[in-house]
Amino acid sequence: MLAAMPPTPPPTPEPGEARIRDRGDACPGALRLHPADDGRLARLRLPAGLLTPRQAEVLARAAETLGDGRISITSRGNAELRGLGEGCGAELADLLAGAGLLPSPTHERVRNVVASPGAGLDGLGHADVQLWARALDAALCAEPRAASLSGRFLFVLDDGRGDVAGLGGDVSLIAGRDGSVLLRIGSPGAPPRPGASEDFRLAADGGDTTDGGDTATVAVRAALAAALAFLDAAEAAGNGAWRPRELPDGHVPDWAGALARTGITAEPVPAPPLPVPRPPAPGPLGDHALHVLAPLGRLTAAQLRALADGADELRLTPWRGVVAVGARAGRLPDLEAHGLVTRPDLPSVGVSACTGRPGCAKSLADVRTDAALVRRGGLPVHYSGCERRCGHPHGTWVDVLATGDDTYLVDGVPTPRTSLPEAVTTARSLPTHTR
Repeated sequence: MLAAMPPTPPPTPEPGEARIRDRGDACPGALRLHPADDGRLARLRLPAGLLTPRQAEVLARAAETLGDGRISITSRGNAELRGLGEGCGAELADLLAGAGLLPSPTHERVRNVVASPGAGLDGLGHADVQLWARALDAALCAEPRAASLSGRFLFVLDDGRGDVAGLGGDVSLIAGRDGSVLLRIGSPGAPPRPGASEDFRLAADGGDTTDGGDTATVAVRAALAAALAFLDAAEAAGNGAWRPRELPDGHVPDWAGALARTGITAEPVPAPPLPVPRPPAPGPLGDHALHVLAPLGRLTAAQLRALADGADELRLTPWRGVVAVGARAGRLPDLEAHGLVTRPDLPSVGVSACTGRPGCAKSLADVRTDAALVRRGGLPVHYSGCERRCGHPHGTWVDVLATGDDTYLVDGVPTPRTSLPEAVTTARSLPTHTR
């Protein structure tokens, strides 16, 4: 079950230049564990972050009995277990499979689906993309070729409120008011390259009502067709591309042809500007759900159990939080007593950090300890132990980068560790237009 990960990345290409991948994708999964300084690491893909209460209990038990007792939430709303023992791979796989968390061992690392966590709960979106996510997951697992996607390839499903559309999806579906869907291919913010990105407006009726022409079905079929078109182009290119932006010039996927062959009516449209990702504030989300944040993105097993208590389902979010569906506002005091972030006025809102020391050998500092000293709220801030900046947020954020045991850069300004809380407080309070 276990496989070591040689974590040596190839050189970073110049802007606009295609990357050459000379090795397979070594992204960790639930069956391929990654060796770290604090033990093995397992990353469990949870499309749309979904966990049933029973699955949450299994995950909490796995963390307690096999790992360090904590569950990390990633910037894609997936879950990580750390501190795993050398020989626990088979036992972990059995636990996860028994809870329905490994529907396809061959596809477990490609089930990267982020969806608007509040969809269907607060009336703000135009479609329940949580249902789309479940259908897309089933379609991915049923398509043998989809197993060739890299563990980095990301599907993003936005219900029209704009909360996740800007999170760097390789294939994004954005619901429209009129029942139409915008299919966006390629990651926003990537260097512009011919064919690396394109936008299509999918007809509200899908153009084909003879084979499941409803909006959700058409959206899922379009997303899968785009992913397979990328695989065709990547295979022809031979550069080992993991994502559309890594394809070389001259290897443009036939996006329109792939959609047409699937029977989908799609009109190329100019790329609309993306909204700044805005996570929901901690607290009630509609009348029957709560949104809370995990301190620095990590839950204890007890915290996960507290969230699942009385909930219909949990949705892990890309902002390292959890939406407890079916929970009401009266539960907030108990969840706060468990150490969860339940109010928007707390200084820890928007604070994230990589693993840092002692868990990561590349880290130059214990950034999680330093991140816990933040004093006031404001802009999102991410503490990184090295220049890789693992897990950093999208949009505008304060960049806190360790350069040694007692030295940092705060948005590029050298800062001693003793002055870090004050420097971060100042940086978080700056207007976004000055950054």
